[in-house]
Amino acid sequence: MTKAKNGWDKNLTNVVEALDVPDLPALENQQRNQDKNDRRHQDRLNVGSHWHEAEQNHQAGED
Repeated sequence: MTKAKNGWDKNLTNVVEALDVPDLPALENQQRNQDKNDRRHQDRLNVGSHWHEAEQNHQAGED
């Protein structure tokens, strides 16, 4: 088990924090999960384009 500084198990602390979130209607919960998944997917797509984006900004004078 991984112990936090205060001696509590970090994994259990994370579970407790997750359980503290109030229940949401199913549709809102689904939309939040989809938004999170969309951001993760977009982040994976953007990983290879950071250099390209920086180069475009440099060429445009946006340093």
